[in-house]
Amino acid sequence: MTLAEQQQYRLGVTYVALSALAWSTSGLFVRAIHADFMTILFCRGIVSGLGVFTLFFYIERRNAWRILHSMRGPSLAATIFSTASMISGIGSIYYTSVADAMVIYATVPFVTAGVAFLFIGERPNMRTLVASGIAFIGVLVMLSGHASDGGSWLGKVLAGVMTLTVAGLAVVMRQHRNVPMLPAMALSAWLCSFITFWFASPLALSGQDLGLIIAFGIIQNAMGLSLYTFGSRLVPASDAALLTALEVPLTPLWVWMAFAERPSTATLIGGPIVLAALFGHILLEVRRNRVVTSAQAH
Repeated sequence: MTLAEQQQYRLGVTYVALSALAWSTSGLFVRAIHADFMTILFCRGIVSGLGVFTLFFYIERRNAWRILHSMRGPSLAATIFSTASMISGIGSIYYTSVADAMVIYATVPFVTAGVAFLFIGERPNMRTLVASGIAFIGVLVMLSGHASDGGSWLGKVLAGVMTLTVAGLAVVMRQHRNVPMLPAMALSAWLCSFITFWFASPLALSGQDLGLIIAFGIIQNAMGLSLYTFGSRLVPASDAALLTALEVPLTPLWVWMAFAERPSTATLIGGPIVLAALFGHILLEVRRNRVVTSAQAH
């Protein structure tokens, strides 16, 4: 890696990690909002789409309309994957426990590495494979406490769909990293609103729920999508997926702290293993980059 590539990698890691932090607040918002599932998705999509489009026009300014007119297949694929991940992700938390949904989503680094290898020939490095293996052990520990769980299978299936679509999105963004994807993220939020409009009841929202949904759209979705869009172009797809898996232990942790939705003992043991693998991977990469950068400087 050149010095510029090292700097880009570190910047990408920071952006993707911050996007995972923003996305990890989803459980807090879903538990705090009393509106129905479709209404939450409809209103959040409108707010999030406005937020991302505002950022896009601010960054691109005069080039914005040219970029919009040049959108093609990769942007459409990213839009579809992002929309599907939004609906399935919030649905998984809505219809089952946050811990259950995150346990299934924790497999996203392995799924993404497989998809990236199959479709774009991107081989994960040994450090990523080791970190994924350790995280997988944590997932197995977490799953061991859910074998007899009677939670909603709909929520668990939706968590599986979320995992597949997030993996697809990571690979599309990595393969087409020179294509501006912010418009696709904004359109995906509005597509989500269009799909759920026919089943939503926005006029029945209370003032408190409306305020929470606006915060949900801006903090969790718009910020998360924007940061991930910037970061995923700068790191390998498997690394981006590994970093976004920071959501796995953090999302149920916030809900546990705020709403006393206590994860199982297995989740409390396995979650820190996943977190250790992820942070360990990040620290090793940063340290390696510093060593390479110092060597190049001399």
